[in-house]
Amino acid sequence: MSERFFLIAGSVLALFAVVLGAFAAHGLQSLVSEKLLAIFRTGVNYQFYHSFALLITGILMHLFSATRLLKVAGIAFLTGIIIFSGSLYLYVFTENKAFGMITPIGGLSFISGWLLLTLYFFSSSTLKQDK
Repeated sequence: MSERFFLIAGSVLALFAVVLGAFAAHGLQSLVSEKLLAIFRTGVNYQFYHSFALLITGILMHLFSATRLLKVAGIAFLTGIIIFSGSLYLYVFTENKAFGMITPIGGLSFISGWLLLTLYFFSSSTLKQDK
């Protein structure tokens, strides 16, 4: 996967996070309980945070190099958005607890992405060292 892919994915997913957040604020609140609305908002928030992580990953790939660590970090962030946020959205609309049970897998993907990004910063020789 290329820097362009992560930049486009991050931008599109941030766009959808805005749309879903607006939907939660103006349309969903009359359809679901306050508890389900809070769950939906959690999905939107994590989608936002990790859309930015995808953008950061793409920018790093562009500025420095498209290392394996950055590529896998980007894949982990994308997988996390799909599984974590997606499962929360599906849970809210279906109230099927099976969707809520897979949410932690998405959380582990997010953690993996941040860990890989951290490892990239530690291992990168292209970043300037402290003076």
